[in-house]
Amino acid sequence: MKKLLLVFSFIFLLTSCNQVKIAYVDVGEILKEYEGSKLAEEEMKAKSEKMAAELDQLALPFQQKVQEYQQNSKNMSETARKEREQELMQEQQIIQQRQQMAQQQVQAEGQQKIEMINEAIEGFLSEYAQSNGFSYILGTSDQTKSVLYGEESLDITDAIIEALNNDFKSDDVEMSNDNTDQNPVD
Repeated sequence: MKKLLLVFSFIFLLTSCNQVKIAYVDVGEILKEYEGSKLAEEEMKAKSEKMAAELDQLALPFQQKVQEYQQNSKNMSETARKEREQELMQEQQIIQQRQQMAQQQVQAEGQQKIEMINEAIEGFLSEYAQSNGFSYILGTSDQTKSVLYGEESLDITDAIIEALNNDFKSDDVEMSNDNTDQNPVD
């Protein structure tokens, strides 16, 4: 009996020494507060606004042609009016195609930025977990609810956001230093 108790004690001691360290993060909060995400969002918004302005400039002459047609259509012959309508419809289709292509381009670039941000966050979390002795870092969000309950002490979201933003700022400083090295002042 004593030997059995000793064996169980030994097994318990071994398993308690090899504890699994688990934490969780709110992925939505990280994406919302990460400086890299904020910067990417600002860049995409600016690009989208610029593209919208360019498309508006492209559509402006077309709108003027339509107004001109509407004013002069009463004085045109039936064949000239149909011909002009056909030309305007073709031009409108071209403008719509350009708008669709521009939207697709912005969406593709936005998706690429999201993937890059996700990869950066995942890579950072992996390094953070290894350097801080975590066996697992679970991700949850308002949409997924993959962690239904977790002690508040296991939520490392704020620590990750702070460390991730510090890492982003140091990378940003390194990039700006690299750029100044490449463009020396004469």
